Amino acid sequence: MSDEELNYKELGLKCGLEIHQQLNSDTKLFCRCPSVLRKDEPDFLIRRKLHAVAGESGEVDVAAAYQTSLGKEFEYQCYHDVTCLVELDEEPPREINRDALKIALQISILLNAKIIPLTQIMRKTVVDGSNTSGFQRTILIARDGWVETEEGRVGIETICLEEDSARIVSSGDSATNVFKLDRLGIPLIEIATKPDIKNPEQAKEVALHLGEILRSCNVRRGLGTIRQDVNLSVKNGERIELKGFQDIRNIESAIEKEVGRQVGLVKNGKSVSEVRKVLSDGKSEFLRPMPSAARMYPETDLLILKISRDLINDAKKTLPKLKGDVEKELEKEGLSREMISLLLKQNKVEEFKELLGVVKNPALVAKVLLVFPKEIAKREKMPLNEVEEKLTKDVLTHVLDNLKIKKISEGDVKNVLEKIVKGEDYVKAVKVEKHASLNEVEEKIMSFIKNKPGLSTNAYMGLVMKEFKGGVDGKVIMEIIKKYLK
Repeated sequence: MSDEELNYKELGLKCGLEIHQQLNSDTKLFCRCPSVLRKDEPDFLIRRKLHAVAGESGEVDVAAAYQTSLGKEFEYQCYHDVTCLVELDEEPPREINRDALKIALQISILLNAKIIPLTQIMRKTVVDGSNTSGFQRTILIARDGWVETEEGRVGIETICLEEDSARIVSSGDSATNVFKLDRLGIPLIEIATKPDIKNPEQAKEVALHLGEILRSCNVRRGLGTIRQDVNLSVKNGERIELKGFQDIRNIESAIEKEVGRQVGLVKNGKSVSEVRKVLSDGKSEFLRPMPSAARMYPETDLLILKISRDLINDAKKTLPKLKGDVEKELEKEGLSREMISLLLKQNKVEEFKELLGVVKNPALVAKVLLVFPKEIAKREKMPLNEVEEKLTKDVLTHVLDNLKIKKISEGDVKNVLEKIVKGEDYVKAVKVEKHASLNEVEEKIMSFIKNKPGLSTNAYMGLVMKEFKGGVDGKVIMEIIKKYLK
């Protein structure tokens, strides 16, 4: 069934999103192990078998019972410095990570949600091997928020702070699944919308808007740090959860295909509530039965979490600005769209603002951060990250300070940075000697134009700068070149 044939309103589509995003905290949520993912060989291994237990209702969750029935054994790869007894479920959890809690509060405020002042830390039964304990700790932080879309407001049902699961290394039909415990316990925020989404296009819009809010806060970036799920149903059908969206561009296609599949199941009286894995072509396959409330029960090793008014006020004082607001501020500084996009993409907005406080020249500061390091790396045939490691914020501040007090000119800045990258001490590098007279420079430019006709202004500039080893103001050189090329 094509998208043109689907009338989502008539089909009674109910759709909501769940977004899981890792927070950028130095340590894990319930211990002080560092939040670092490892690529090297593990220090030791442990093996476990997990069993489903009854939740707060006294019943065993159907999804947990299904996982237990598979009879899997789980092997966990561990590291001495990122795995402690909390991850191994051999020691009670520590007090909650306050930095992660603050980030979760800021996200809640930006989503217009009501923060819960007293909240119970819960255990959510998970026996697929991704948690050594057989459960995931989760805390309801806020609820009843909202975001605006072109087709109306979409409600935010809940915002929870959770510990991330272990990383899967290998799985499949074998009797043993292998996980790494480096990711287990990294702070994770879960945002669940209400089923207010009317069609696939709106689902994508909501996902993009939530992504923008999350990226404005202190969250982790990169593949695997954010995961999206879709919950949906059609009239007379059961709720389906679609998992596995690493790329939100697949959301529209997956929703369309699942709605078409559900319509066929409803017609034949075969609709069943279940969790399904999204495949690369947008179709899905059965993963496990749909979990129920029976999987939740209180965490008995931790006290009720109190979120004080002072903590909320502190989160508000340091509330980050949304991407759209930052873009408007940078536009007022006179930056091009390209420079703004690069600053945001490379997460250098704050560094830009700090350097702008040294010298009020937005275009130059942007070049110092974004353009000059790339050009120097290309010229010196060095990796860009090595160049940027040498051009620290302190180094750039020192160079711009010397520009401000006119020890160097604007045309000298790139040359000074290049000398620093080559190994010269940054204090010495700013001592630029203006050893060439204006007449010497003009004669050399005339010679280059006569002997190498037809070059661009930038090409002549490069020749002259090389000739005088940066000892002449670049602006002066360019003015002379333009004068003789008229």
